[in-house]
Order: sequence, then structure tokens, then C-alpha cells
Amino acid sequence: MPASHRPGLRVDSRLTIPESELSWRFSRSSGPGGQGVNTADSRVELVWDVADSTVLTPHQRERLLERLSGRIVDGVLTIAASEHRAQLRNRDAARARLAAVVADALRPPSPPRRPTRPSRGAEERRLEAKKRRTDVKRLRRPPQD
Repeated sequence: MPASHRPGLRVDSRLTIPESELSWRFSRSSGPGGQGVNTADSRVELVWDVADSTVLTPHQRERLLERLSGRIVDGVLTIAASEHRAQLRNRDAARARLAAVVADALRPPSPPRRPTRPSRGAEERRLEAKKRRTDVKRLRRPPQD
């Protein structure tokens, strides 16, 4: 399906990025590909302006800008794809990667780890195993004269 007829990029059940907010850049792909790599503009860059997006709530925008700070330049997230020779397959790969990156960044943080202590039995078993291992290694040593 051509990109112009798509309603948008569905990230999850609550968020769909409209096509009007996505822009594409095409360039020549590097790497293997034979004669076709020199003539086909198969590398694609999918660009989304996170800072000016109309579909994000302020909380979502803040979370995205914080979590993707290493990938966002001036509020713009760029995803490049050049693993396929066909431009259409690279476009699909870039769309899928953008959806995955955004969904992962919007996922709520996992709860903090509650510190626990090993049970007394577990500590005793661990120490007993260490003693057995020490004895085995001691028996491997050459005899002391």
C-alpha cells in the first residue's frame, strides 16, 4: 500500500502518528548491491519532529525527549534504513523501527527492585558447596614435603 494512502503509523493502541508529521529523505545506499547500488536511491531516512508533534500528550512528549535524548537532535528523531536493496522494503523497515523505538520509549518504567536477602538455608548450602569445591582443589595439589 503506498505511503500516501496510509492513515498513519500505529505505535500502539493509544498512539498513531499521522503521515503528515512524517517526512522522508532518500539517498544512495552504501555497501553491497552490485550495479544497482549506484543508481537506486535505496537508503531511506524517516524523520519525525517529536517536539512539535500534535498527537503526543505533554507527558508523552517529555518522556520521549528524555528517554531518546541520545537519538533526538533539535527535537527531531531520525531513523535510517538501508539493509534492503528495494526502497519500499527499506521504507517499511524504517516505519517498523520508528514504531518500535517510540513504543519502547513510552513504556512505563519497571518498578524498582525490592532488596531481598538469601535465606539461611541458601547461605548454608552455598558455603557448603564452596567447602566441597575447596576440598576437591586441595586434593589436586601436589603433595607438600
